[in-house]
Amino acid sequence: MPVIGNIKELPKIATRESYGNALAELGKGHPDVVVLDADLAAATKTGVFKKAFPDRHIDCGIAEANMTGIAAGLSTCGKVPFISTFAMFAAGRSFEQVRNSIGYPHLNVKIGATHAGISVGEDGASHQCNEDLALMREIPGMTVINPSDDVEAKAAVEAAYAHVGPVYLRFGRLAVPVINDRPDYKFEIGKGVVLKEGSDLTIFATGLCVSEAFLASEMLENDGIHAEVINIHTIKPLDEELVTASAAKTKRVFTAEEHSIIGGLGAAVAETLGEKCPTKITRLGVKDVFGESGPAKELLHKYELDADGIYKNIKESL
Repeated sequence: MPVIGNIKELPKIATRESYGNALAELGKGHPDVVVLDADLAAATKTGVFKKAFPDRHIDCGIAEANMTGIAAGLSTCGKVPFISTFAMFAAGRSFEQVRNSIGYPHLNVKIGATHAGISVGEDGASHQCNEDLALMREIPGMTVINPSDDVEAKAAVEAAYAHVGPVYLRFGRLAVPVINDRPDYKFEIGKGVVLKEGSDLTIFATGLCVSEAFLASEMLENDGIHAEVINIHTIKPLDEELVTASAAKTKRVFTAEEHSIIGGLGAAVAETLGEKCPTKITRLGVKDVFGESGPAKELLHKYELDADGIYKNIKESL
């Protein structure tokens, strides 16, 4: 089993930072990589790539739908474009273009969506995209990845480049603990990672909720409840084999995500278990409401997406 250590003492890095650094590193050995941004290079951190490769960075202005079309065209000319903007714009504003210009012809375009989820904080409900995983899951052939930390985010960018076909990558604004910095860590699209074995219940978590779920499991351990914690970084294709095996073992499942409980990780796990291994499941996430403006950590606490909230909901459900 992975040895994570004391999460509260681990260094913290926002996965949007990881995205920018990974692109710059990727660009060194791959001249076909092109990065497009919608006037947000400082926020999405693609400015790091722009500084290193100014001739391969295209600022498309605040015209996300047009940027999507440009990326689609570039992919047909031998380039591997990474679209970069906030998740609200990448998945929301440009949904039709992503679906019809990238998904339908199954083009080799990567979508780097930053500032996802409630942890966007003070920008409020208009910018807190809690629906993007659901929207992207619906597009046939789209791979959907939501990394949990800096190490995983960088690995996901590399894996997305190597994968032929459209990929949606979800990154956050809030700095999160680096839990995967260990020699045995391996990233593989479509394969979940068991962080902690347990016998009483399983917590499937994704994104920033992975470290929070692990902390919650330690709190449960103090109560004599042994939770299995599994990092599901790839929402689609889902690791159905791991999901069903763990559910069959513990016979009680919880999912934790910084996303609506409708259509995201919880829905994907519930669909799989409903068909292959009927199991009682509780989905923890944003409960069919819009977000609000406020400090990220306070919002995570209010919407019960931090360790305290996950622990509380599990205890009440058992």
